[in-house]
Amino acid sequence: MKINQNYANVKKSYLFIEIAHRLREYVAAHPEADIIKMGIGDVTLPLAPAVVEAMHRAADEMGRIETFRGYVDDNGYDFLINAIKNYYAGFGVDLDYWEIFISDGAKSDLGNILDLFDADNTVLVTDPVYPVYVDTNVMAGRRVIFADATEENNFLPLPDPSVKADIIYLCSPNNPTGAAYTRAQLKQWVDYAKAQNAVILFDSAYEAFITDPDVPHSAYEVEGACDCVIEFCSLSKTAGFTGTRCGYTVVPKTLKAEGDLNGMWLRRQTTKFNGVAYVIQRAAEAVFTPEGQRQIKENIAYYQENAKLLMSGLDRCGIKYFGGKNSPYIWLKCPDGLGSWEFFDRLLSEANVVGTPGEGFGKNGRGYFRLTSFSTHEKTAEASERIYKMLRG
Repeated sequence: MKINQNYANVKKSYLFIEIAHRLREYVAAHPEADIIKMGIGDVTLPLAPAVVEAMHRAADEMGRIETFRGYVDDNGYDFLINAIKNYYAGFGVDLDYWEIFISDGAKSDLGNILDLFDADNTVLVTDPVYPVYVDTNVMAGRRVIFADATEENNFLPLPDPSVKADIIYLCSPNNPTGAAYTRAQLKQWVDYAKAQNAVILFDSAYEAFITDPDVPHSAYEVEGACDCVIEFCSLSKTAGFTGTRCGYTVVPKTLKAEGDLNGMWLRRQTTKFNGVAYVIQRAAEAVFTPEGQRQIKENIAYYQENAKLLMSGLDRCGIKYFGGKNSPYIWLKCPDGLGSWEFFDRLLSEANVVGTPGEGFGKNGRGYFRLTSFSTHEKTAEASERIYKMLRG
């Protein structure tokens, strides 16, 4: 028996462990402290009523012999696939029914899709980056290179024709920076991928937060994307499904590379995945109904108001930041030349506010800090005021 030695090359996931450790030590020494957590990437509002009602109905169906459901269809139930197909049509994107695959979330599929690709591929990711993109490829023994996302390019790096890549990860709106590519910018990546004979793995988990009409909700709004893009989306941030687990992946039939990737993904899923529960798929279907869309947009608007509160507070402090407009994340430059962890410690001890040090997302995150809008209005306003008093009080 031999183990996969590539796991030894994966960096320890120390970021949130270290955050929890420092927070635990501080609270032990200051049990009276009223801590406000603004670093979590989880939603806080409950599921929309239309979603909960659909879950109840589906659960009742599972208790009656005439409506009971067993194994799930290979790539999802017709009713959910067609609902997603119609949703994309609202962006002017015409997907084929067999190009949509229902999953338990984008994170799983972003890792599992690598089953289709040989280990002898060069992977290009932006830095700062969602750690899953890097770790899943390191585990498989692939070479990973980075495109620098910095303040100079507004954390939106564009392709370098001199760099050879086979698999390209893009996240827009981005986690952690909140930066979002315009159609024109994304077109440059599509053209680059086609010239390189590469595939883009496009993470659109935050598309529901987009407010800028120049920012596409789907990569397939860009000409030529169907020839080189696999798109992943999740209902976690869109509709609060972080604990409910449902998403979808789009693999175009026109995306051939050296083989039929659509057919390969179907074969992979039917072999290694048993599908998403009927009750959950009915809940997901409700997200795309007119009533469901109205309700989840109210929740998203709530988080967007929180983002505005944070941005307004940072404006008062004279702190430079990115994101917020099309994203639930605020990516700020640490004041007074502080490092990410230095600012974390100061924010915790002087304001009793917790965020996420940027360097946990890569070397270009050093000196930056992530705050999220996933909280209540009251706590967000209080956190913003505390930060202001700490820096300007």
